[in-house]
Amino acid sequence: MLLTVLGCSGSAPGPNAATSGYVVESGDARLVVDLGYGTLAALQAVRDPFAVDALLFSHLHPDHCADFSGYIVLRRYHPAPPVDPRRRPLAVYGPADTRDRLVAAYACNATEAADTDLSDLFAFHEYGDPATEIAGFTVTAAQVHHPCEAYGLRIEHGGRSLCYTGDTGLCDALVRLAEGADTLLAEASWTEGPDRPARLHMSGRQAGELAVKAGAGRLVVTHVPPWTDKAAVLAEARRAFPGEVVLATAGVEYRI
Repeated sequence: MLLTVLGCSGSAPGPNAATSGYVVESGDARLVVDLGYGTLAALQAVRDPFAVDALLFSHLHPDHCADFSGYIVLRRYHPAPPVDPRRRPLAVYGPADTRDRLVAAYACNATEAADTDLSDLFAFHEYGDPATEIAGFTVTAAQVHHPCEAYGLRIEHGGRSLCYTGDTGLCDALVRLAEGADTLLAEASWTEGPDRPARLHMSGRQAGELAVKAGAGRLVVTHVPPWTDKAAVLAEARRAFPGEVVLATAGVEYRI
């Protein structure tokens, strides 16, 4: 598998830095995971946005889904798409209210939202239990600690595994989901401190501790906000986890 980072700025865009969005692919099979601010532009720079087999949302905070409205426009109004998007509606997975939330974000007002039908372009699904086969990948979702309905995602293909935490505090469900993952893509929104709220985000140290508890092969730290010291977060993670630790960088590809 190949992981490509479209954006990794946490909570808000940074200077020339998109928020959360990733491409996971193997051969011709391709998933997009999250589509936050600025990621649609980044996707078009590195891949054909029509050559996507499914779109997965970890949760519906705008820094993880805001560019979906632009993706609707691209798929609906492009005058000469390489493939007709109406021939095979794109599978979209997310929390229970994903369709309604994304329609509301796209529509001009509540009346228009009630009349907006995206079924010609998208087929909306909730995450299954147990694992779900999506475009040849095995995707396992686990609900994690965040103020809204949010999921960590484990994506497996060809004997390799990637675990993406989404946004979450450290929790047992996440440890189980990440167990033995070849690459752990873990958010770390701040450094450790006694005033950090629980059930919201992880620190660099907690991301490293998660990698240790799960027995992950490699830790990729992501979702660091533009106001947080990235070097300090990375240093915390490296002190906690003795394996390979790198900071996610937009445009970089990581072989899983």
